[in-house]
Amino acid sequence: MRGGRCPCRAGATGGVPRALCAAAPSTFPVPLPLMRAMSDETNLPAANPLRGVFWMVVTGLLFVGVIALVKWLGTRVPAPQAAFLRYGFGLVVFLPVLRPLLRLRPGRRIWALFAVRGAMHSMGVALWFFAMARITIADVTAMGYLAPVYVTLGAAVFLGERLAVRRLLAVAAALVGALIILRPGFREIEQGHVAMLFTALFFGASYLMAKPLVQACSAAQVVAVLSVTVTIGLAPLAAANWVTPSWGELAILACVAVVASTGHYTMMLAFRAAPLAVTQPVTFLQLVWAVALGALVFGEPLDPWVVAGGMVIVASVSFISFREAQLKRRTLTPPVPATKV
Repeated sequence: MRGGRCPCRAGATGGVPRALCAAAPSTFPVPLPLMRAMSDETNLPAANPLRGVFWMVVTGLLFVGVIALVKWLGTRVPAPQAAFLRYGFGLVVFLPVLRPLLRLRPGRRIWALFAVRGAMHSMGVALWFFAMARITIADVTAMGYLAPVYVTLGAAVFLGERLAVRRLLAVAAALVGALIILRPGFREIEQGHVAMLFTALFFGASYLMAKPLVQACSAAQVVAVLSVTVTIGLAPLAAANWVTPSWGELAILACVAVVASTGHYTMMLAFRAAPLAVTQPVTFLQLVWAVALGALVFGEPLDPWVVAGGMVIVASVSFISFREAQLKRRTLTPPVPATKV
């Protein structure tokens, strides 16, 4: 990566869009050598839908593993502190790029965007850990699918992206899916549900901010700065109610960082192997596995309404991605895993 330019392909079929290279690994840092390998245009394979589906299935399993680890962690360690420790372990991954990061000389506007994005992402991460410990795995997974919908709406409001009638209907259908999950008036809406609504909103805002940043800096710099700013942003929240973690709890959070980083690497392999319109619908399997995990391992009740609402949201996001591919526009709506914690 030279001259602050991201070498990722801009919306090419089967390639990795620039915004995805910058934003997708941002929640789970990916080592720089892997990022370089993923973004090398000369090594991009021909489109292979079956391979893309396979890697997206693996990605879903890994992210469900992350959810299981955080659920296992429990509530003894406060959510902001757990998120802070998780990102602290993630910074270890970025040790090879921290020295070049010191030579980064963007303007004030870019630094301001970095700071705001870090604050947004910090809130999203803390709220996700909070929700994960208080509501079912299925609820967290299904409501997390809303983040790409927020990105689509935000792109229209802040970036001037045109929303055709069919895309507006898809967004409306996704919001109906959220109502199916929450069912206000028919079930108790807990604090974790409200937290997940804002989690998706903050992650969507963070994803949108990656677009101008990746145009000014390399993908590695954008990802590394986010990891640093989120760790800094979570520090005062963690210090305000610090609980000394046990060695077992530290081990769990370290495993979260490793499993999550691996998940984003396999996600990039899926993006390289097949178009987003092919891999996006596969993300619904993650909800199936999340429901099974919650029921079989954690004894959570099976709620068919949550599954139904998740299906509606995933179908809506998949349709938006399909329309963008049909119109051959630069990918704007992110894949579901790209906005995960």
